[in-house]
Amino acid sequence: MDIVYEERTDKSLNEAIKSLEENLKENSFGVLWQLNFKDKLAEKGLEFKDDFVVLEVCNPKQAKDVLEKNVHVGYVLPCKMVVRTEDNKTYMGMTSPETLIGLFDEPELKDIAKDVEASLKKALTASI
Repeated sequence: MDIVYEERTDKSLNEAIKSLEENLKENSFGVLWQLNFKDKLAEKGLEFKDDFVVLEVCNPKQAKDVLEKNVHVGYVLPCKMVVRTEDNKTYMGMTSPETLIGLFDEPELKDIAKDVEASLKKALTASI
């Protein structure tokens, strides 16, 4: 699998974010933090053409499970999801937990990562 999974939606940026947050909650994930790079760069006097919103999301139970097995996995937590615009179109995507956890080369972590990825994809697909 590629490191990035992304889908296009007909929703506006804000509609897509709201829908994604709701569907993440239904799949036992919470949004810990949100950052729009366009807005943040504008605060620094830099122009960025499109919105690029990063949502850091977490399922507490699964995070605890992987951290107890390998604390270094915390370097790739929480999971990141993105809602962005380009050429007046909205895209929603994520980095692949399975690919990232696979970098640790510990088979017992792969099953958890596979479950996390399936849940995140389900939330993303339901949000389109």
